[in-house]
Amino acid sequence: MGDAAIALDTPGGLSDEAWLDLSEDEPGELVGGVLVEEEVADWIHETAVMWLLRVLGTWAASRGGFVAGSELKYLLRKGTGRKPDVSMVLPGQRPPPRRGPMRRPPDVMVEVVSPRPRDVHRDRIEKLRDYAAFGVRWYWLLDPATRMLEIYELGPDGRYVWAQAAAGGRVEAVPGCEGLALDLDELWGELDRLGEEEPGE
Repeated sequence: MGDAAIALDTPGGLSDEAWLDLSEDEPGELVGGVLVEEEVADWIHETAVMWLLRVLGTWAASRGGFVAGSELKYLLRKGTGRKPDVSMVLPGQRPPPRRGPMRRPPDVMVEVVSPRPRDVHRDRIEKLRDYAAFGVRWYWLLDPATRMLEIYELGPDGRYVWAQAAAGGRVEAVPGCEGLALDLDELWGELDRLGEEEPGE
């Protein structure tokens, strides 16, 4: 099952330009010319995203790289636009444009996996396929439920291959990111500080 459609611009679908012109208050990604709902973020998801932005942002900025959050739009191809949780242009690469959507791939895209089956399918199958076709060299999946970080590298055949995985500890040798260290135990500790789920009203 794919993404659930929530809006159409015209009988022919939502145009690339119309999607790009949507305000940041209007959620949704563009898939096959249709605006589809994004995952529903919770404190686990947003804590993990903010941790990544903090750690990756500090490392990249000190070396001349760039890191962006989840509102940045990437137009992958006609009719398909995505908004990854985190994206990074590595040090030494061409800087991103100051304004407008990204029409060229960053070096790294990261998705924090949410537990709903539809979101797992989107991150592990649909986005993996889309980002590979777009030419993103490194695709990271961070899964708070399984407490696992997986890193995939784009192979010469245009498909992702497994490069590294870790469930905890300090990851010192991050593929493609010399000098970057990821203390996963620190992240899991931040998630553990969150309160228990509250019963519905």
